[in-house]
Amino acid sequence: MRVVFPTDENNGYLSKRGAHFGKAKFYTIITLEDGKIVDVEGVANSGHDANACGNAVANIMSLNPDALVVSGIGASPAEGFLKAGLDVYFDQESATVQDSIALFNAGKLQKSNGDGTCSVH
Repeated sequence: MRVVFPTDENNGYLSKRGAHFGKAKFYTIITLEDGKIVDVEGVANSGHDANACGNAVANIMSLNPDALVVSGIGASPAEGFLKAGLDVYFDQESATVQDSIALFNAGKLQKSNGDGTCSVH
């Protein structure tokens, strides 16, 4: 399973998570097998363009994710991921990817139903 985390740095699973998924500097991709980390990859975020958050959805989907873990998300990208079939989970507490993976593996993250959490989008 490939789980994508927006991050502000490229330090593997020790990366600090980004508060805004579309404007994060990197996407940290964790590959899990039986709940264990088997691969860690950092990819620079190519950023928003004229398509705003729609471009962020396409950027993340190009990483072939099975899940996305965010602190928050606007309604439009949340709906975009729902339509694309990507499971989005919320974690507003973990500082690092490593901490968030532990909660993800424990089934303690809330799964999005396609609604956003940010009112600015």
